[in-house]
Amino acid sequence: MVPINLLNPERRMLLRMQEHEKAHWSLDEVLEACDWTDQAVVVGAGHGLENHGLVSVQERVSTTVDLDAAGRQAREDGLLEHRLWSWLSGQDQPSMKGLQAAFERHEAGPGVGLLKQLGVTIEQGLLVAENPSTIETILRDRAAFLASLPRPMDSTMDGQVEAFRGRKGFILLTDRTERRWSITNQGKKVPKESLIEKAVITEITPELLQSDDWKTAEFRPFDVTLEANTPRTGRSHPMQALIERIRTVFLEMGFSELVDDYVQTAGWNMDALFIPQDHPAREMQDTFYLDSPASLPLDENVMGLWKDIHEHGGETGSIGWGGNFSTKTAQKGLLRTHTTVNTIQYLAAHPADACRVFSVDRVFRKEAIDRTHLPEFHQIEGIIMEEGANLQMLVTTLKTFYAKMGYPEVRVRPAYFPYTEPSLEIEVRWKGKWLELGGAGIFRPEVTEPLGIKTPVLAWGMGLERLAMLVLGLDDIRQLYISDLEWLRNQPVL
Repeated sequence: MVPINLLNPERRMLLRMQEHEKAHWSLDEVLEACDWTDQAVVVGAGHGLENHGLVSVQERVSTTVDLDAAGRQAREDGLLEHRLWSWLSGQDQPSMKGLQAAFERHEAGPGVGLLKQLGVTIEQGLLVAENPSTIETILRDRAAFLASLPRPMDSTMDGQVEAFRGRKGFILLTDRTERRWSITNQGKKVPKESLIEKAVITEITPELLQSDDWKTAEFRPFDVTLEANTPRTGRSHPMQALIERIRTVFLEMGFSELVDDYVQTAGWNMDALFIPQDHPAREMQDTFYLDSPASLPLDENVMGLWKDIHEHGGETGSIGWGGNFSTKTAQKGLLRTHTTVNTIQYLAAHPADACRVFSVDRVFRKEAIDRTHLPEFHQIEGIIMEEGANLQMLVTTLKTFYAKMGYPEVRVRPAYFPYTEPSLEIEVRWKGKWLELGGAGIFRPEVTEPLGIKTPVLAWGMGLERLAMLVLGLDDIRQLYISDLEWLRNQPVL
């Protein structure tokens, strides 16, 4: 039976093969006979006819060996091992020291390895060749091989190809697939009148239905039982999906989101949190200080309160850090090193209002980039300020948050942070191990009292990227920010 779903290219190719008595058709012959210029049309039409059993296809894969950049340079200048051997042959006592003086370092080092492969040994600093004639034969064969390229690969070249394949940039191996088509007996029986090319409709449009053309048109049938590719649909980046999940958890727990600026002053970023002005975290290796703006104005009264706290503890009962507090240092502009800088400003603006707020936002620190550190990353922070807030409430809140995130086993242990007392480190159990994910505590009086806050403030924070690495099973933080579409497509829906 004549296939009813031959495409026009398939009809033309089969008709031309019927008209000419040829046992085999090459690509060029089909292109010329069908008046085509695109070989992809031939391959597609041939594949369709093969599926219908109307033609058979024979494929032959051949490999061509050609010179790459380093190989072309070696053919012009001579192989490195050949130049080394020429030098060595002209010396009475060729030594390693002499070789290193005669050749550049980038040639002398690899060159010694090449000479050893040829059979040259090093004895008490001297280069010794036991079989010079064998070495010269190998070098002549290698030079002749490079001079003969490009050429088709054959079994006589295996040794040379193997010798040069491990040397970067010397040779290129290119595979070429040659196809030949033959018409089958079934293909010969297809009536020529069935191979007349027609306009085939593949899509029904309103314009087509409004005319009478559809009545005489030929429609391309589709086999709906065949497997189809799964369409690629858009999806959120895993980091963005994790951020939305965290936001949902906080909102379910009755928190409100806080968003603020990246550029802050050292005063709000550090002084307000009772971090001493000589603390290592203030140094350039940890903090991005700005040239523009180099400083930002601050309220003189607020800086006065910080000065009292830092120098002698103010009215809090603390003895402070001692030394002299610099208002100039407090006004330095920087990129925030944590999101607490924004939280503390919110609390200062609402010192008497109970609140539960959170933020998931970017922070910046001058870190060396490696598998666990980035100079720009995200921090998750939660704050509770209300009458009666205590350590038990903090621990319960943490356990609730992490349970909602899928980590029901949580423990805390004592820690130290300059602006909280008591301070805790938070750990979750993952794959049988306890992993530290963040810090928590109750703001010290030196932080809250200068701002007029009379009730306890519970706070905790963690790095989002560390949580993302845990959730996604990564061991390199940089994987989160590279453009690897295949990896992104294979990530689970969070």
